[in-house]
Amino acid sequence: MTHRTIANISPSELASTAATLLAEDHRLALISAQEEAHGFGVAYLFIAPNPDRRTELRLHLPPGDPVVPSIAALSFPAGRFEREMHDLYGITPLDHPLPRRLVRHHHWPRGWYPMRTDAGPPPSFGDPEGPYPFVTVEGPGVYEIPVGPVHAGLIEPGHFRFSVVGETILKLKARLWFVHKGIEKLFEGRHPADGLQLAERVSGDTTVGHALAYCLAIEEATGTDVPEEAQHGRAMLLELERLYNHVTDLGALCNDVAHAILHAQAGRVREQLLRINDAVAGHRLLRGGVTLGGVALRALPEPARLADIGADVAEIAELALGHTVVADRFTGTAILPEQAARDLGTLGYVARASGLDLDARRDHPFTDLGHFQPATRTSGDVLARFQIRADEIAASIALITRLVGELTPSGGIRPLSDGSSSGVGVVEGWRGAIVHRVQLTAYGTLARVKIVDPSFFNWPALPAALTGAIVPDFPLVNKSFNLSYAGNDL
Repeated sequence: MTHRTIANISPSELASTAATLLAEDHRLALISAQEEAHGFGVAYLFIAPNPDRRTELRLHLPPGDPVVPSIAALSFPAGRFEREMHDLYGITPLDHPLPRRLVRHHHWPRGWYPMRTDAGPPPSFGDPEGPYPFVTVEGPGVYEIPVGPVHAGLIEPGHFRFSVVGETILKLKARLWFVHKGIEKLFEGRHPADGLQLAERVSGDTTVGHALAYCLAIEEATGTDVPEEAQHGRAMLLELERLYNHVTDLGALCNDVAHAILHAQAGRVREQLLRINDAVAGHRLLRGGVTLGGVALRALPEPARLADIGADVAEIAELALGHTVVADRFTGTAILPEQAARDLGTLGYVARASGLDLDARRDHPFTDLGHFQPATRTSGDVLARFQIRADEIAASIALITRLVGELTPSGGIRPLSDGSSSGVGVVEGWRGAIVHRVQLTAYGTLARVKIVDPSFFNWPALPAALTGAIVPDFPLVNKSFNLSYAGNDL
């Protein structure tokens, strides 16, 4: 049972109320701004486990020059949400400790806030703000290595600036948002059903996670009850998505330490999983499987085949860690300590590899998975992030096997109820917790969709883990985090 509380507060009450919630084991899941008839509304969503609690603080800001007290001193993720809100809406967080731009690049004109209704078409881009103010590290033997934003291969754009001495990384700054797509703006005015395909494409490797978070939010906003069997089918699809991505990452991590044979073997297993996906949902990336009000399944995966795949993956992981070169490259590389992971607000396998026991499947469930307990590791290095993936593959296969026994193909679909309110969806995607918040108009169309991919929380942890590592380890460490550019650059 989810307990959702909505409280309208004044700006002067924000800091004290947020501090109380954080002290009571809540975490900040999102901050969402929205234009209203006479000013702006800002929603702060805090969530907590055991039992599942969701507290939404709402405040109203007048038009003109809207300002809000910063709570960055209470929550590191809050500071980044506030900077994002300022860049897109022009809402200023007062007394922010680091008020530099986050989303806005130097070619964005001053005073142009694209999420506002009066923004109009993009004006001519120029260079009004100058280059991004990177921190310069100085000292004997220190030099900079700029990488990107254009990379070799298919990687999406991101700029990484290394300050190094010899091969040792003293500081890394990741600069993203080179392909800000305006996805949240594209939802506005659509019927909820017309937003589902857009939600599926927020991040191409997380079709189910984002589609399901969106559907859960719409269903809460419209008061739609989804049959338990359909929720189980959704949970199965979520685990199938986790499987193929984790297997891909195991192979890619082996490849980054020159173990190409195991990379090829993981690719062989991945292809088997993608064919299972196609049989189950009619799409190799599971598009179309999650529907508003239900689920659409063409077939069910065979437990015996999944068991064979599980044994195959376990052997690949054993062979990898039994190789001295692989074990040496993984062990002790790019450690993210537990306290740093907690302070930065990390999620998913990145958090669990550093000892944080966080998992929305248990903490914020949309269906009953029994006594599910996520795997954790404590070393916080590349090795732990490899092991967590292997552990979760086994757990996902066990979950799917149990769920298949309770399902029939096609699942269930119910029509949406009418509504004119907001809703929240929380889902443990394969990278970590995904949160969607939707606001509907009185006509049932989408007024606002706020999306938070776990990569938004986890990107700051990559530079933290790389401090003290060596430059040649960057590709390996980057892959061990495997963060989404698309999910971050909305």
